[in-house]
Amino acid sequence: MLKITKFIAQNATVVNLAGSRLARPASRFYAQTGSAEGKTTTRDSDEPIDITNPFEKDPQQCILCKNNITPHYKNVRLLSQFQSSYTGRIYGRHITGLCKQKQEDVERAILRAQQCLLMPGYHKDLDFLQDPKLFDPERPVRPHKY
Repeated sequence: MLKITKFIAQNATVVNLAGSRLARPASRFYAQTGSAEGKTTTRDSDEPIDITNPFEKDPQQCILCKNNITPHYKNVRLLSQFQSSYTGRIYGRHITGLCKQKQEDVERAILRAQQCLLMPGYHKDLDFLQDPKLFDPERPVRPHKY
């Protein structure tokens, strides 16, 4: 009860209590801007203020685009991350989370490395089994339909 009476005492005037709508000071209806001298002035225009959307999500980028990496057929350690350790198959985009262009580049580089005999075709090289994982093949980025 005390808070309500304090609020009314600060904001109410005799005219406001009588029912007039324009009893509040005009500075409440306009945006306050600060000047160089520390004084506040009122802005008379009703132009919207440009602010960034706080709920906007950052655009998704694949791990190779984010770090600006271009796959090369001689970089066997990187390419082996996108190859299954059991079958040697190349993981798809829904598992790796790469963009379309980088996925095509990785596939092309893996096939060229296999043709140059830098990478095995049917299994992953044993030297690269302990490398840290860039993604989890058991939990794909975009799950399949079935």
